[in-house]
Amino acid sequence: MRPNSSLAPSTSISCTTFNILAPIYKRVDQLNQSIRESHFRALWYTRNKKILDLLLHQRSSVICLQEVWVANEELVNMYHDRLATAGYSIFQLPRTNRRGDGLLTAIHKDYFELVNYRELLFNDFGDRVAQLLHVKSVTPFPLNGIQDVQQEVLIVNTHLLFPHNSSLSFARLQQVYKILEYLEAYEKENKLSHMPIILCGDWNGSKRGHVYKFLRSQGFISSFDVAHQYTDSDAHRWVSHRNHRGNICGVDFIWLCNPTSSNSRKPLRTSWVEAVFSIIKYQLQKASIAEDKAFAFLGGNKQSDSLTYSCFCQALQMAKLTGIPHGLSFQETKELWARADLDGNGVFDYEKLKKPWNMRMVDQSEKCKESVMESNKEEEAVGLKVERAVLFPQETEKGLWPEDYSLSDHACLTVQFSPVKSAL
Repeated sequence: MRPNSSLAPSTSISCTTFNILAPIYKRVDQLNQSIRESHFRALWYTRNKKILDLLLHQRSSVICLQEVWVANEELVNMYHDRLATAGYSIFQLPRTNRRGDGLLTAIHKDYFELVNYRELLFNDFGDRVAQLLHVKSVTPFPLNGIQDVQQEVLIVNTHLLFPHNSSLSFARLQQVYKILEYLEAYEKENKLSHMPIILCGDWNGSKRGHVYKFLRSQGFISSFDVAHQYTDSDAHRWVSHRNHRGNICGVDFIWLCNPTSSNSRKPLRTSWVEAVFSIIKYQLQKASIAEDKAFAFLGGNKQSDSLTYSCFCQALQMAKLTGIPHGLSFQETKELWARADLDGNGVFDYEKLKKPWNMRMVDQSEKCKESVMESNKEEEAVGLKVERAVLFPQETEKGLWPEDYSLSDHACLTVQFSPVKSAL
């Protein structure tokens, strides 16, 4: 398997995301799951040297890594030394509570200079974190054939919680919500004009999940799916991970959101509410409660067509969204109720809830289309266009997992972008 070299024009940029599987998590003995690669220096050193060989061969403008063994000084120094020698500036963030692994983001000095760097600690039971880099292109490019412009981009690197069970759906949604909320606050705080946002990482969820639909509702597109002209429902076309249960699925994404007018995107909190209602519906259906009988059942009266606040709270607990450490807070529960009880009379019927209950957050037959276009409007911003996207090993692009692949339990995803005018 030969990696793809990405030699792009000077105005193009490329981005790689790769969960490199920390040696403390890599199992080396199927009969004894407690034996990990971290016990054998020769194994983890050789594997990580090969990972660095691949990354330096690709020479992406931005490299976002997850599960870097930050607790091991020798491994950290190996990554820092080789990446720095190759011209990268490196930013590292351990997970909280000394989990042993963390994130590493590297930007190539030939392509970007750093404007600002922030760290986001979720402080949740999963000890997850995220990095935010505000970067500016080193080489300006002509806009409208007259003005030279330096491309500015907001880049996030993160690794979401693994969905060990369906009760973690809300916790994962909250992690993404915190990222988008933080991005909004950062843009407001720094009085930033419209600029593209790239979200990289291991999202630990497929295109069928609530996180995917939530991000799509906020105007983000999956770069790989755009490059290959896949629809939102094409969940089996490609894979990027074989998990510890032996299942293969696509969980690694490079999301792109181009500049748009402020009133063309759904408010963030509205999307969040719709996503939570979607989780409630999913969880109740898992409990084998028919959609049209759910509220009568929870109300304890099968003839009832309305639901009180107390029964609504009962529904949330049954959906495993409350009564657990990582569930909805009291204030969030009250907010959901306020969105459903529109007339404020303390009850609502199924018809009134039907809109948020049946909300389709994205059209599953729609392609992941880029929101960039040429325009004669005076107000324009500089966005990004997806030119190319590749997975390594290449078999994963066809939904297959090669048995001889040993660099990680994740594929390496690289996307090439070019700057483009984006109409507001």
